[in-house]
Amino acid sequence: MADINEQTVLGALGNVKDPISGNDIVSAGMVRGLQMKDGHVAFAIEVDPEQGPKMEPLRKEAEKTVHALDGVLTATVVLTAEKAQQPAEPAPQPTSPGSTGAAPQPTGNALPGVASIIAVASGKGGVGKSTTAVNLALGLAAAGKKVGLMDADIYGPSMPRMMGITGQPVSNDGKNLEAMENYGIKVMSIGFLVEDDTPMIWRGPMVQSALEQMMRDVNWGELDVLVVDMPPGTGDAQLTMAQRVPLTGAIIVSTPQDIALLDARKGLNMFRKVDVPVFGIIENMSYFTCPHCGERSEIFAHGGAREEADRLGCDFLGEIPLDIEIRVTSDGGSPIVVSQPDGEHAKSYKSIALEVAGKIETTLAQQEADAPKIVIQ
Repeated sequence: MADINEQTVLGALGNVKDPISGNDIVSAGMVRGLQMKDGHVAFAIEVDPEQGPKMEPLRKEAEKTVHALDGVLTATVVLTAEKAQQPAEPAPQPTSPGSTGAAPQPTGNALPGVASIIAVASGKGGVGKSTTAVNLALGLAAAGKKVGLMDADIYGPSMPRMMGITGQPVSNDGKNLEAMENYGIKVMSIGFLVEDDTPMIWRGPMVQSALEQMMRDVNWGELDVLVVDMPPGTGDAQLTMAQRVPLTGAIIVSTPQDIALLDARKGLNMFRKVDVPVFGIIENMSYFTCPHCGERSEIFAHGGAREEADRLGCDFLGEIPLDIEIRVTSDGGSPIVVSQPDGEHAKSYKSIALEVAGKIETTLAQQEADAPKIVIQ
């Protein structure tokens, strides 16, 4: 297999013409964020936002052109568009005090075969959200569920390391990527497609398009639940997932201290504004027990997440301690739910997973009950 490089890719794309201007997409500066790794090529094509819906044939042509190159295993191309500032046009007014004016949840099933999708989110980084998402997914699998795990953190993907997966996904049909798999869980992450030390210098619209394609253009198969490890915060990526993917529910992860809870509150309210049910809050790093003397220390305080859940009118799902074994097993690619399945920490994650499974079933049943019934007389 021949080596593929940037010049080869751009040379091929120089033959792809913009149907609007007639110029090739390379000289027109439309090719953005080109990334290559072991035969996998990904990039974005920046187009006029008003022409976006008409440019899908251009995207497909560019993808087909690159995929045909010797040495290319997969080609992933997304469309991105940035609307120019229009000061003369009044901004849309929020529908209620403090509202973002965000669109409600989409209807229908964007991922055939995936029964439910839950988001694991946090208002800020560093609270152990990804570790929680991984062990929660493994806990659901231990309960007999068919589980997928999507790493939605484009800038800081961690699922390849935490799930102990190396290599790159393949495409059996040249269109959709096959999800990677370990511990019986299907996994997809941008980390499979770029080098570990490669920075993702992508603008918001490019990230949004990449997320949508990571959901839509991956063969997930039949899943009971897809767990989405969300990036921290409440920015473009979070709104993309909340508004364009039919989320069954969301889980908020926080540490007990006030500053983390403040950001967790923002994350929770974001989901509520787009009509995503919040299943509850998990308090991570809740306390520390010294492995030598057994003394318990509440390094980040304790119980703040439970109190915040009561204050916000949502469920408190449980607490996970700060423990070196949780960190070591996650960093080593053998999370504690599978490496120490009978340990106390694994039992805590499994207990939370069972509660989440029950909430998923209740929510899906309610959605089915609320669906309009068509009666033929």
